[in-house]
Amino acid sequence: MDILTLLTVLVIISAGFSYFNQRFLKLPGTIGVVTISVIVSVLIIFLGKANIATAEKVREISSGINFSKVLLDIMLGFLLFASALHFDYKKLKEQRWPVFLLSTIGVLLSTTIFGTLLFFAVRIINFPLPFVYCCIFGALISPTDPIAVSSILKHSQIPPKLSVIISGESLFNDAVGLLLFVTLLEIAQQPEASLTISHVAGILLKEVFGGIVIGLIGGFTGFRLIKSIKDFQTILLISLALVLGIALVGSYYKVSVPLAAVTAGLIIGNKSFNKDSVSDNFLLQIWKLIDEVLNTILFAMIGLQLVAMPFLREYWLLGFVGIIILLVARMASVSLPTLFVLGKVRLSNLFTLTWAGLRGGISIAMALSLPASPFRESILSCCYFIVLFSIIGQGLTINWVVKRMNNVK
Repeated sequence: MDILTLLTVLVIISAGFSYFNQRFLKLPGTIGVVTISVIVSVLIIFLGKANIATAEKVREISSGINFSKVLLDIMLGFLLFASALHFDYKKLKEQRWPVFLLSTIGVLLSTTIFGTLLFFAVRIINFPLPFVYCCIFGALISPTDPIAVSSILKHSQIPPKLSVIISGESLFNDAVGLLLFVTLLEIAQQPEASLTISHVAGILLKEVFGGIVIGLIGGFTGFRLIKSIKDFQTILLISLALVLGIALVGSYYKVSVPLAAVTAGLIIGNKSFNKDSVSDNFLLQIWKLIDEVLNTILFAMIGLQLVAMPFLREYWLLGFVGIIILLVARMASVSLPTLFVLGKVRLSNLFTLTWAGLRGGISIAMALSLPASPFRESILSCCYFIVLFSIIGQGLTINWVVKRMNNVK
């Protein structure tokens, strides 16, 4: 199937799911789209068992979507730029230490705790998974997803301070998660290779600081260009060119495209172009629309990936165990840095930070990028279980948890 046909089908499906949700289910946008697409996927699987040709065609369409490439190489830059564009830098600066610690030390702790607990748990359920692959799984599932988090926070009743910490963490923790993922994968593929601290530090410096530098250059360049004109069409084209350019240059130099997109978005979103703020409002509104449209398409893709998932029925127990372990790892990785910063931790804040740490498409994309191995299918299927529980289960109950833990009226 050619790209144009595939894109057309995907947009039509997303529009249909979005309409059905808004007309009948009336769930929060992204949660409703994921829920509908999962239900449709389950029906397709059952229809496929009855040898219905339509089900096989839909399965072919779903399998034809290179989810990992589409999200990581194309959509991620746009979505992160849009999220950062609407982020209040002053509020982020106030919470910089909790955000920094949770997006760095928190990810390291979560990866270690998740990998260790999973290693022992899989032996209890008689499902052998090497320790390095348990840690690889921990690296790809530990970072909270900025796309899922931002879409849920729009409708949540989380206190503003915690909301800034949660969304700020999700914007910056992908770089650490991706670095851990790549490093651990290299160890798994080449056990004899000795990765020195200097080698890992070199990768980290290149990924992180390279991404920030490209974002700074792109952000300030884009700001100066947009500030010098008032034509809305040109302003939009400059912002689109900026995101695409960041993705292209970042991929070429192998630096963190997510960090570059976030940095550029923060610069442009927190500077005023004109005294009348017309350009500011236009840019914010148009990127809000782009963000919501791409989110709808992304979450429809997440649900439809169920059709292409390998042997989900064989890994449901592993998925259930993974959900519990991840919540434990998240709670521990949140409480320790928070305790270090504040000296004490309120139980209500701890539960809110834990339950609001949603996982989404980025984790699935990293799992899909795993090379062929005896453990790829189990990690991919378990990751999918966790993401669905995170988006639907945690997303639908986050306000209930906030009310119970913080007495929000």
